[in-house]
Amino acid sequence: MTGFTRFLTELDRRWIFLLMAIAVMTPVLIRSELPEFPGSLVTNGFNAIEDLDKATSGRRPRVLFAYDYDPGSAPELDPMARAMTWHAFRKGYQCYFMALWPVGPQKTREALGYILPDFPKAQYGEDYVELGFKAGNEGVIKNVATNLRELFPTDKAGKALSDIPMTRDIYSVGDFDLVVNISAGYPGTKEWVLYATTPKNVKLVAGCTGVQAPLLYPYYPAQMVGLLGAIKGAAEYEKLLGDRYPEFRTGADDKPREAFREGRKRMGPQLVAHVTILAMIILGNVIMFMERRAGRRAA
Repeated sequence: MTGFTRFLTELDRRWIFLLMAIAVMTPVLIRSELPEFPGSLVTNGFNAIEDLDKATSGRRPRVLFAYDYDPGSAPELDPMARAMTWHAFRKGYQCYFMALWPVGPQKTREALGYILPDFPKAQYGEDYVELGFKAGNEGVIKNVATNLRELFPTDKAGKALSDIPMTRDIYSVGDFDLVVNISAGYPGTKEWVLYATTPKNVKLVAGCTGVQAPLLYPYYPAQMVGLLGAIKGAAEYEKLLGDRYPEFRTGADDKPREAFREGRKRMGPQLVAHVTILAMIILGNVIMFMERRAGRRAA
């Protein structure tokens, strides 16, 4: 064993922890944004929202957003929720918000807090409405698929749907042109596919956590027209949206907006950390082979 391999073999693991900390912190400190090359799953999801108005014969498209996640998954899902919701507002669609998770309405309000300042003319009841949270998991989805007003007779504030202009003729999921589900697990995208959008032939675009994405791939493209997987999917969507609408990136003052580049910012630390881990795995295997060779020679 050479002196170098002995040094690496006996290296205190705390130095490795320090290396990982530096690898993660450096992109954060320099605020790096790496190039993104959107794949078909994200691009098709983007196009489903972008081109939705072409299929509604002049009528304003109706998009149902289901925010089915909580703060535990917010770092992955907040960026995509903001991006897709901003996109629908930018296109002038009517946006309906509901949740199967208790904290979903809170996440909805947080997203709207970032988005509504960009659309000062947007009016509650005319352009967007919050239906709130209902307990019941997939049971709620089954009801929404056939009789939405059975569980949602009023909006979040208690106003009857018949008294709200944009909900007067909404009775089931079939009255929407698109469902956008941001999901952290159960209940979420799988249940929307099984019990609502597929039976009623309504388009579905989903955003999900990284661990959930492989379970949803089989539903694309037949049951889902697009899928954003974890922070990578959010970063790709931000790229597409920023290229199509420069104001998404910079706002009216032409200054970069932190809230709408979270996905791209978080990809830097993730990529550098992964490259560092791969480099250490390769180095470890090289050391192992060198030790084996040295052992055979000694024998």
